[in-house]
Amino acid sequence: MSNRTVIVDNNTWNNTHIATVGKFLASSEEDGYEIAQSLDVNYALVVFGGLSAYGSDDLIKFLWFVRIAAGEFPDVHEQEYYGQNGFGVGADQLSEKFKNSMTYKMMYYRFGEMYTVAD
Repeated sequence: MSNRTVIVDNNTWNNTHIATVGKFLASSEEDGYEIAQSLDVNYALVVFGGLSAYGSDDLIKFLWFVRIAAGEFPDVHEQEYYGQNGFGVGADQLSEKFKNSMTYKMMYYRFGEMYTVAD
C-alpha cells in the first residue's frame, strides 16, 4: 500500500468530498463501484477488528460515514442501516441495506469461512 494517494485522511476542507467517500462506504457494490470510479480509486483500506475484537475499527465509525453522506446526498437515510434492535452485525441488528454496503462486504466477505475460533 505504499506510494498511494490518500483521498480522505484528515481532509476537512471539502465536506462534499468526504460525504462522497462516506456514500461509497455506505453504498451497494454496484453504486460503490461507480463512486470509486468517479474518484479514480483502485484500493480501499478498511480497519476491521475481526477476531481480535479491536474496538476502534471502521465498523464502529460506520454510522458517521452515513451521517456525513446524508448531509450532502438526500438519498442516503441513516434509519435504513438499522435492524430490528438497532445497529450492529447481530441477526436482529443487521439490516439489508447495511449487509449490502461496501463497508460490510469489505469487512465480512467470507469471514466465517476463513477463520474459525478454537474452543
